[in-house]
Parts: sequence; C-alpha cells; structure tokens
Amino acid sequence: MNNRKQKAALARIESALVRGADHYFQQEGFVNVATVPHIVNITGACENVDTLYNFDYHGKEAFLTQTGQTALELLTGDIEKVCCVIHSFRAEQDVDGRHLTEFPLVEFEFQYKDDGFPQLLHHIEQTIVAMVHNVLNLEQETLQQLGVDSARLKKMKVPFARISYDEAIQLVGLSWGDDLKHEHEMMLTQHFQGPVFVTRYPEKIKFFNMQRNLENPLLVNSTDLLLPFSGEAVGAAVREHEYDLLLKKLKQSDMFRILSARGKTLEDFSTYLDEVKNNPIPHAGCGIGLPRVAQFVLGAADIRNAVVYPMNRDSL
Repeated sequence: MNNRKQKAALARIESALVRGADHYFQQEGFVNVATVPHIVNITGACENVDTLYNFDYHGKEAFLTQTGQTALELLTGDIEKVCCVIHSFRAEQDVDGRHLTEFPLVEFEFQYKDDGFPQLLHHIEQTIVAMVHNVLNLEQETLQQLGVDSARLKKMKVPFARISYDEAIQLVGLSWGDDLKHEHEMMLTQHFQGPVFVTRYPEKIKFFNMQRNLENPLLVNSTDLLLPFSGEAVGAAVREHEYDLLLKKLKQSDMFRILSARGKTLEDFSTYLDEVKNNPIPHAGCGIGLPRVAQFVLGAADIRNAVVYPMNRDSL
C-alpha cells in the first residue's frame, strides 16, 4: 500500500473510532461541548508542566491546551454529562514511537451520586467497546487493507481486567510510589491478554484534583486503562469536590511548586477553585488518547503508524 492510500485508510479508522465514541455519548445523554478553547490559561495546560507550549496572547501569557478537563468540569454543575474532542498539545522532545506533540483527546465528565468510581470504569469501558465495534462494523475492508487481524479485536473480553496499583507493582517488580513505565504496561497487558484497568494510584504521583481514597488516604480514586500495543490510553479519576481539601492538595502538589517558581499563583487557578467552592458537585471523568486506541485496533507498536498526520518535533 502506498503512503497516500495508507493515510486514507488511517483516516477511515480514525473517523470510525470518533463516531463510535460519539454514538455512545449520544446514547448515554452526554452533551458535546464543541467550543472547548485551545488557547488557555494555566488551568487548561497543566496536565504535564514539563511539556507546555506557551506564547504571548495580546500581552498575556497563554498556553496551547493539554486537556479540556477543567472546561468540562466548569459545566458539570448545570449539565449532568458533558464530553468533547480536543487537540492536546505537548512539547515532547522525544521523537519515537510513543510520543506526539499534538493528538486528539476524547474527554468526558459526569455528575454522580454515591460512588462515582464504578460508573467511571463502566463509561470508559463502554466507550472503548463502542469505538472498537464501530471500526469492526464499518471498516472491515479497511482493516484488511492494513493487514489487521480482526479476529483479535472480536475476541476482546468485557468486562476488562481490573487490578489495583499495589497488585500491579508486585507483578512487574516495582517499589511502592514508582510510576508504571511503558515496559511495565506491556507486561500487564500481556499478563491479562487484553485491556486492563490499573486502579487507585498513590496520590503523590497523580494530578492534584484526583479524589483522595477514604479507606487509604495515600491513594486516589484514579484509574489508567492499559491497552495492548499502546499501553496507557486512558487516564481517569473521580474529581475532588471538597474545596478545602482541593486547595490543600493544590498547594502541596509538585505541579504547583514548579509553577510557583515560574511566577504562577493561586490567582491563576481562581476560576476553577471558585467553581468548586461555590458549586461542589461530585463528578468524575477521563481523557482517551485517540492515537493510542488506534494503535490497539491496528496492532501498531509505533504510534506514528496509527495516525494520519503524526506530529512530533521533526514534523515541520
């Protein structure tokens, strides 16, 4: 297959994945927010403070967005379920099969009552299933052109395997407090022969607004979904909605320490903090990296072979 035809085939796969997610969101009553901004202040770009794209925006420092999470969270007080598809920008220095400087990110947030964690896992699982099934239903010929073994995708087991962080580090030989690297993620997907949720990570290695676990305050109610070939494809958590605790966690976070050294203050987070203070709605959500799901579908070890227009430092 020549390069032009391969790009066309990948475009069909990407389209089917996005439409599959959208079908699930419509079915579940999610409101699609079409105008999540891509030029933001620090609250829309602090997912990874080491990979920020910043620039002058009419005399103010602005950033290219890394996540639409906070924009969606600001709406959850009035809309029960919200979703979006944005482009996430990361100033990644690595040019390899894992990292991109720009990629589509499918995100959702929802209100919950009682315990939001089981609902969060359910929505993630069903979104991924809808995406994969839509590719199988619409693009069998395209999969064949790309040399994809459809039988592998049809054998995808639901519910996905679930394992705690504590159990995961024992399986891969890490110490408590270590984050999983790509090789460890691959070990886990191979062990379970399919997608696997890793749940309840240590608070110190996760984002400040993830909800602290009541049974073990060293943990947060978070999960990463690991997929074969790509590894971590989804990052998710129940959000902290208790204002005093959220503020404390922000002040104590490594992220805020780094940003403070760069001149940022609590005032830069005021819109988000004020919303939580004035409207403390229990909610949860996630971000799904579209290229990583495409990697899984295509069985591609290199993310650049799963994206129509892969962007990295050397792309321009």
